[in-house]
Amino acid sequence: MTRLLLLCLLLFVGGQRSSACPNFCTCHGGQVDCSSRSLTSSCLPTGFPSGTTELRLQNNLLTTLPNGLLDDLTSLHSVSLHGNPWVCDCGVLYLRAWLRRQPASLTAHLGVNCSSPPSLRGRLVVYLTEEEVLESCQYWYCNLALVSLVCLFAFVAVQAVLLVALIVFLKRFERMSKEARRTTEESFTAGEGQRENDYERLMDSSI
Repeated sequence: MTRLLLLCLLLFVGGQRSSACPNFCTCHGGQVDCSSRSLTSSCLPTGFPSGTTELRLQNNLLTTLPNGLLDDLTSLHSVSLHGNPWVCDCGVLYLRAWLRRQPASLTAHLGVNCSSPPSLRGRLVVYLTEEEVLESCQYWYCNLALVSLVCLFAFVAVQAVLLVALIVFLKRFERMSKEARRTTEESFTAGEGQRENDYERLMDSSI
């Protein structure tokens, strides 16, 4: 019985969340306006009201859309996505696939242009070919590989400097140890000689 009540409560809370207006947006009827809020892809709402008919996300700082974000909005008849710096690498695959599934009358693809990489700048996301997207993924991975390689070289260089410093320190320590040992031996030898001289003088005086 307790589990059933908890399940009902979760469903109720989930239903409330799905119908609530997202933060940073304004809602009026089926219209959800999240435009010109400087929203980034990481701070987008996790979902929109299920009855949304018009969604405005234009003029923000969106570079990609989270997978599945728009899949449950079956009542949409107007979506505005223009004015965002879309990055056409592997992360654009969901947006491209979603735009391709929409009817031409929705015109959601208008103004959804690539901002980067340079080879695709200005291209409409919906018209990107699979080969172009894969090349952009390789472009992104190449940059990541280059950064990783530079970091590796920097790490090796630091390790080499530390190794040289350690070798210099050990040689200096060895030299100081030898000097300290020689000084101790000389002091011991001088002390022995002094004692012998004192013993001889003592013997002479006793005779």
